[in-house]
Amino acid sequence: MRAKTQRSRVVAAIAGVLALVLGLASCSAAPQIDVDLPAQVDAKLPADMVAALQDAVTHAMAAAGASGAIVGVWAPWSGQWVTGLGTQRIGGGSVVTADMPFRAGPVSRAMTCDALYVLADKGVVDLDDSVADHVSGVSDVKDVTLRELCDSTSGIGSYSGQLMSSWLSVPDRVWNPRELASYGLGQARTAEPGAALRDSDAGYVLLGLALEKATGQTASELLDENVFTPLSLEHTRLPTNPAARVPHILAGHLGMPGAEGAMNCTDPLDVTAMSAGFGFTDAGVVTDIDDLGRYVQALAAQSLTPADDRYAVPLPVYAGAPTWYTTAGGVIQAGSLVGQAGTTPGYATAAFADPKSGLTVAVVLNNSASGPGIVTSLAWELASIASKAAPASGQKAPEAGLPWTAAQNHDAITGGAICPLP
Repeated sequence: MRAKTQRSRVVAAIAGVLALVLGLASCSAAPQIDVDLPAQVDAKLPADMVAALQDAVTHAMAAAGASGAIVGVWAPWSGQWVTGLGTQRIGGGSVVTADMPFRAGPVSRAMTCDALYVLADKGVVDLDDSVADHVSGVSDVKDVTLRELCDSTSGIGSYSGQLMSSWLSVPDRVWNPRELASYGLGQARTAEPGAALRDSDAGYVLLGLALEKATGQTASELLDENVFTPLSLEHTRLPTNPAARVPHILAGHLGMPGAEGAMNCTDPLDVTAMSAGFGFTDAGVVTDIDDLGRYVQALAAQSLTPADDRYAVPLPVYAGAPTWYTTAGGVIQAGSLVGQAGTTPGYATAAFADPKSGLTVAVVLNNSASGPGIVTSLAWELASIASKAAPASGQKAPEAGLPWTAAQNHDAITGGAICPLP
């Protein structure tokens, strides 16, 4: 009886330790966050609508000189369409599939701003901290705040235009983020901090460096802990080895002008294996289409950062932009849609979601030569088409409108084509 009692006590003690360990593990794990949007109906979009969406994507692919695309369209009241189109290279290669990862490009900016606002909510940083408080050796930005880096109103310049030739000539070089930022810091300021919008990749790199210093974590770790894990983005990460090639990634290309100045649309430069270090917290994140769709929904719903002031003071994306086309807090607001769009070498990416209806579009083209115009217009064309999706049984279509038509964006893509259209 005594032996049995002792065994029982040992078992109870072990059980208690296990319970404590499991309890601590559950307490330390990042909480999973639900995205407060209308539930997605489990159905495919109507066949005629899918045909229209596919025609829009293939038209944009031709205009941008892209051999492949991955696209997702989610209309919660009607259905969804997620697919890969085309091939890995012009004229051949393996078929593009929807599960291929790709570089998220400027969507990384919104994710870095998410981390900033989450850490500010935790009291780790203050939005109005000086950059110099967290990044040593940059005393000339002591008048710039973390919030201004996120809003791209720091007045700091960009590095990508200066370094593109170096990236292409030595694609496997590992770049130190401080070196990248120095090229932007070396440019003359165009305005006082907070006074005006200036696109600044160097600003988002500095923001990543500041958050690393404030947390003692790498940018990869802090994005994973504060953004990717809470949103269950299982296939999204900031590569920890900047020189590593991402397995099974969508091939990325950059069309280059030929001898007579015309774009070489039959043999673009393959930049798939370019070092990931050139992007860091400005454009370095790798994701897939399902994760990108979920992420932009969370961004639109402010699921991670319910701060009311993040999008409160929007600025025109460019001088003379329509009143419905603004930016704030590292995101673009286009009508009722919230998201990001742009290019990084090899990829043109756009993702937008409506926080009320849940309408979501995400797309990547595997040639970045056309700049952000074509992929942005494509996302808006897809949104316009999908916004008119008929409701599934038992569902009701939302009362929503967009300040553009599908035809307007289709024409804009035609007008911006860098390669011959069929």
